[in-house]
Amino acid sequence: MGDTYRVSRRAILKTGLGAAAALGFPTILPSSVFGQYAPSKRINVGAIGVGRISRVHDMPSILQYDRASIIAVCDLDAHRLEDGKKFVNDYYTKKTGKPYDGVSGYANYHDLLANKDIDAVVVSTPDHWHALIGIDAVRAGKDVYLQKPASLTIAEGRALSDAVQASGRILQIGSQQRSTVQFRYAAELVRNGRIGELQRVEVGLPGDPAGGDKTPVAVPDGFNYEMWLGETPYVYYAVDRVHPQTGYSRPGWLRCRQFGAGMITGWGAHHIDSAHWAMNTEYTGPTEVWGQAEFPTHGLWDVHGTFKTEALYANGVRMSVSGDYPNGIKFYGTKGWIFVSRGNEQVTKSDPVAKLNDVTALASSDVKIIKSEIGPDEVHLYESKEQHGNWLDCIISRKAPISPVELGHRACSTCLIHDMAMVLKRKLYWDPTKERFKNDDEANSMISRPQRAPYMLS
Repeated sequence: MGDTYRVSRRAILKTGLGAAAALGFPTILPSSVFGQYAPSKRINVGAIGVGRISRVHDMPSILQYDRASIIAVCDLDAHRLEDGKKFVNDYYTKKTGKPYDGVSGYANYHDLLANKDIDAVVVSTPDHWHALIGIDAVRAGKDVYLQKPASLTIAEGRALSDAVQASGRILQIGSQQRSTVQFRYAAELVRNGRIGELQRVEVGLPGDPAGGDKTPVAVPDGFNYEMWLGETPYVYYAVDRVHPQTGYSRPGWLRCRQFGAGMITGWGAHHIDSAHWAMNTEYTGPTEVWGQAEFPTHGLWDVHGTFKTEALYANGVRMSVSGDYPNGIKFYGTKGWIFVSRGNEQVTKSDPVAKLNDVTALASSDVKIIKSEIGPDEVHLYESKEQHGNWLDCIISRKAPISPVELGHRACSTCLIHDMAMVLKRKLYWDPTKERFKNDDEANSMISRPQRAPYMLS
């Protein structure tokens, strides 16, 4: 093919393509705290879990929209709960120039869900609470923005998707790459045959390091550790198992298998979802998965480290996932390739973008691939300018969001199957329709986990 062609995120923003779907936060609307939106027209939001990702991503993303107001926050850590209230109150105080103290605080999310003034909730808790809170929220009549991954297990993801669809509520998975222009454009180019017939996909994801201090310490005052553990087995408290007692740096639970699978679901839920978008496999999954990984032999943290997994799809496309590749997604076809990434964009300071040697957001084997336009009669994918804003739009319109629950469940399931292949160290044969492994009782036993009472699906 011709010379490799690369486009940075900054360059995309300067083009008409970037102008149509800005990659950063939209400009905060001026005027009073809620502008033109009367109380009867505003979406009242409750924030459940107000730690790191909530403070740097979810709450700021909602606060920028005058059509929504955060009126309540909830956290099991009393210190973080007060910090969360202050975060929102300070925002409205600064915006209006007047003292504001209108945010309620809840120590239990069930009490927040019982508040009939709350229309919707944003769930930014550790992974093992995502599905259970999501199910309780839609059953309480709330629309939901749910941080990825969708669930701790495949069984919980299926239960979540079924509950949302039965409720008629709007649930948006926090797979915000779908609202990032280069990921949509790359998916459209692949879907419309710009690289010929798609043959294979490389997904670049790092692993997590070993470590973590195992030292037991007293549970901090004001922290409901018993409920924080939720459905998972009771284990002694250690700071590196949970989150820092001061500050909001990367929490240790992200590296504990008890609460999730590590980077394969943490960032894999983003990249595999984006890959599925381009592959047109959003409502299915792989049929075969195999691979290997290194797991820590010391310390508290026990999710996968260095790894490489492979997956085969029914359409013949093969996907490889590994930290050996640059962080992003590379699509290979019979006529060339496309690479897409976040470039230098970070949601949090600990985002794993270090593997990129430049700010490349979009690259191709030939300039003609990226410069081609998608014609009116070709495949045009769902367009969203910002993930949280799309959710708020859909709450009003009652249309499906860009990342509905079933897509989030399928992406999460795929990630979890890759993790199972790492653990079992053999090829797994998956039936995406039945959501069961073929002739494999051991693998099927991992589709769900025992749940500790009273934090159980019902």
